[in-house]
Amino acid sequence: MIKVVLLGSGNVAQHLIEVMKNVSSIDLVQVFARNSNQLNHLLPSSKIVSDYQKIAAADVYIISVSDNAIAEVSGKLPFDNRLVVHTSGSSDLSVLDNKNRKGVFYPLQTFTKGKKVDFTPIPICLETENEQDYQLLKNLGNCISKKVFQINSEQRKSLHVAAVFVCNFVNHLYQIGNKICEANQIPFEVLHPLIQETAQKILELKPKEAQTGPALRNDTKTIQKHLDFLSDENYTTIYKLLTQSIQNGNKL
Repeated sequence: MIKVVLLGSGNVAQHLIEVMKNVSSIDLVQVFARNSNQLNHLLPSSKIVSDYQKIAAADVYIISVSDNAIAEVSGKLPFDNRLVVHTSGSSDLSVLDNKNRKGVFYPLQTFTKGKKVDFTPIPICLETENEQDYQLLKNLGNCISKKVFQINSEQRKSLHVAAVFVCNFVNHLYQIGNKICEANQIPFEVLHPLIQETAQKILELKPKEAQTGPALRNDTKTIQKHLDFLSDENYTTIYKLLTQSIQNGNKL
């Protein structure tokens, strides 16, 4: 059984608590949280501490806090030569304090508070300083997911940028589409099958092969009709930028 202490009470931390507390091969010994009220619905109070000096012994300490707070939290840990990892997609291994062995345990997924997720297909991206610690993190990752990858800090940076494009930016475009529908009294659910089919296609095709639409066809009349329709300058700018990017990408 792998003993884990988790530090944090935010979005990612709560999802990790939710999955780890229900896995028989993981002993979630304790959670450190400055605001224990955020975790009362997940754990008994006896498992939550807010004093660094009361942090229990464990095989691995997972820091799941905002990127800006990782260095501060790791620096305040009252022990040394233990395995301490963070869950950030954009922070280097070096952000962790040198007094402990360092690692990264990064679940690549979008997490929303209150919405349960199945960790089984979620990629867990790992990085450590030595092989023994990597094997420990790999075993931990395999306890909750079927997809565990060794990804170094530079690779993780590029992966995080790519994730922003395919997740956060795409979701913002959904938001724009939803506003356009609402403004014209159209249920957004009319677009659901299109969204699902588009997402499904890129599981089978390269994104470039799956691309369709007026920009790809250089259908200038349709493009101009769309631009004439859009009254929001921000939407017009985004439409033009993405149209040009699709056309430039098709030439590569």
